[in-house]
Amino acid sequence: RERERERSAQEVLRDCGMDYLLEALETMPVTEAAMCWGTLGTVRPFVNFRPERDARALAAAMTNKDVNTLVRILTNRTNAQRQQVAQVYRSLTNQELVPGLKKVLSGGVQAVLLGLMMTPPVFDAHQLRNAMEGLGTDEQTLAEILCTRSPEQLQLITATYREEFQRSLEEDVRSETSQGFRDLLLALLQKQRENIAGGIEYPLIQRDAKALVESVKPKSKPSPEPWIRTLTHRDADHLNRVFDCFQSLAGRSVEETVQAAFSGDLRLGLLILVRSIRNTPELLADTVHRALKGVGQQSGPLLRVLVPRSEEDLLSVRVQFHRQHGRSLYSTLQEAVKGEYQHALLALCGAEDI
Repeated sequence: RERERERSAQEVLRDCGMDYLLEALETMPVTEAAMCWGTLGTVRPFVNFRPERDARALAAAMTNKDVNTLVRILTNRTNAQRQQVAQVYRSLTNQELVPGLKKVLSGGVQAVLLGLMMTPPVFDAHQLRNAMEGLGTDEQTLAEILCTRSPEQLQLITATYREEFQRSLEEDVRSETSQGFRDLLLALLQKQRENIAGGIEYPLIQRDAKALVESVKPKSKPSPEPWIRTLTHRDADHLNRVFDCFQSLAGRSVEETVQAAFSGDLRLGLLILVRSIRNTPELLADTVHRALKGVGQQSGPLLRVLVPRSEEDLLSVRVQFHRQHGRSLYSTLQEAVKGEYQHALLALCGAEDI
């Protein structure tokens, strides 16, 4: 009966020429047990999800070059829902959705929506490939992605990289990065946790902290191996205790020690890894802030944070951004970017933080 009443109400609205009202109602948040309200993402499963309706709406929007509709639909569906829409679109039109989007979009909004159409491992694989191909290597991107993904995610990324490019991610890292930094990245790709998750192993904490202290003794060459092994073979809870113990033994923080003892890309990678262990959302909030400040904006870092974290922990990134910079990410984006690109980023951001 409830479904019959809902259907009859929709028919009345359509008869009255009020499709725009139905469209507005579709985007209203509705409380439902199946919703993932416990997550820290800003993009959640769309309640009244109908992939065929979305596919037809996207087809019409591409014909009419209605970018606002493309943004509205694709930023309000989860990645799994977008993949369903793409499949239905293919069945209805005998065409692929992504090439159609490429034809009608350009600039920043194209990059956002095409990124949203990739699965998370595919998105990361493309970001990593872009960071290594051509002249020069983007060490910041490599370190940031590999330091902020779980071992399970890294396994998927490695397999996806080979599928997408018929290349080995590990071999590309070996050939495109320098010694030390290369060892760190390869250790991250192969990382296996060796401590007991959820337990507090006090003897191991002491041993790990002492090994780090011994590796950076004054008047001797710093040894990166204990740092790489420890930071890539322990979980975050254990390592934060190691960091506290290290400070008690060494009289200075892990960050200060890394800054003083190491140099170049290895220092960059270790600092990013330490920051991700301490507080990943804080690290990512700083990445977004650096991308937005100054003359012009860097779209790469913005996409690297907002697209993959929108279903994971972007709410936490927003909180850290506000805490670090005294203003919301939403209002900062409103001022820093304009047009359809702004609409897409704001939709992913979700809302203002007061």
